[in-house]
Amino acid sequence: MATKISSHHENVLNIDTTLSVTLARQKISLARVLGMVPGAMLTFNKHYADPMELEAAGLPIAHGEIVKIGDKFGVRILEILQANAE
Repeated sequence: MATKISSHHENVLNIDTTLSVTLARQKISLARVLGMVPGAMLTFNKHYADPMELEAAGLPIAHGEIVKIGDKFGVRILEILQANAE
């Protein structure tokens, strides 16, 4: 028997959220940021094939890998993260 989703739940599931893909993070000095010019390069201690983090509304929800799709890129989901129960 299929469970009917209430109209309240349907409304919640239709809310748009920002989805972000974080390739890498690094702390650097403000002086370095202010000294950046077009063409400046930042290097990270992360291999390009390492899993990337997907975030929804600023919270991590999954890990994925970058894939090329024609002249665009996408993310293949590798792992869905479990929500922390608080």
